Amino acid sequence: QVQLVESGGGLVQAGGSLRLSCTASVSGSVFRLYNVGWYRQAPGKQREMVAVRTIGATTNYADSVRGRFPISRDDALGMVYLQMNILKPEDTAAYYCNIKAGRYDYWGQGTHVTVSS
Repeated sequence: QVQLVESGGGLVQAGGSLRLSCTASVSGSVFRLYNVGWYRQAPGKQREMVAVRTIGATTNYADSVRGRFPISRDDALGMVYLQMNILKPEDTAAYYCNIKAGRYDYWGQGTHVTVSS
């Protein structure tokens, strides 16, 4: 079982930036086997993909965040990051870290981001 802990959420004004971090309980050669991603869920809405990064360094972004939210990973440390720039009120949500490899699929508890207008 892998534990994931997100951090870095908070309250920010529109146009500002935040950096989310996800710390995994595994690192190095084990962590490197997982595809990683960030998802979000706004109140009253379904969870949606924000950004994913595969073990082959392929990235995929939601249209709403492409160009604003680069995703990165540090396999040695077992970390996943989401740099959130030019934040908008519609980015307000709980953000969840995910790592996946085959049938192994792990989620963090989430961190809240609130963007005020």
